[in-house]
Amino acid sequence: MSKERVKEYLAKYNMDNRIQEFNVSSATVKEAALALNCEEKRIAKTLSFLVDDKPILIVTAGDTKTSNSKYKGYFHTKAKMIPADMVDNLIGHPIGGVCPFGVNDGVEIYLDESLKRFETVFPACGETNNAIELTIDELEQVTNYKSWIDVCDIKE
Repeated sequence: MSKERVKEYLAKYNMDNRIQEFNVSSATVKEAALALNCEEKRIAKTLSFLVDDKPILIVTAGDTKTSNSKYKGYFHTKAKMIPADMVDNLIGHPIGGVCPFGVNDGVEIYLDESLKRFETVFPACGETNNAIELTIDELEQVTNYKSWIDVCDIKE
């Protein structure tokens, strides 16, 4: 179960007791913001891509969209999202609960610069009805991220 996997992973950092669970869906940025009573831009959405047939995750602010030109400039390939029916198998979490914690071995994690605008952000925790509030320093600490990148634009 994805939620238990995340809880076990976050326990290594003494953060498992900070996971918030909701009686409503938090599967989308809009739903998560409503459940958390915060601005959509503070939701740390985790996007799943394939780069040379290898799964990667990019954690970005909730008010962004991937810039094809920035993505191609960094990864030297066109942005290709993982098909929905393959996300759980390749990443280790289902759609709506994809997060940068407790992912499958070999999945590289990147943090988008758009997150640095905030003191705290809210990534999901493996299910469609939970999240955790983390500072940017804590997010860096618990994600084993490869690097900070700039591949998204803020939606106007």
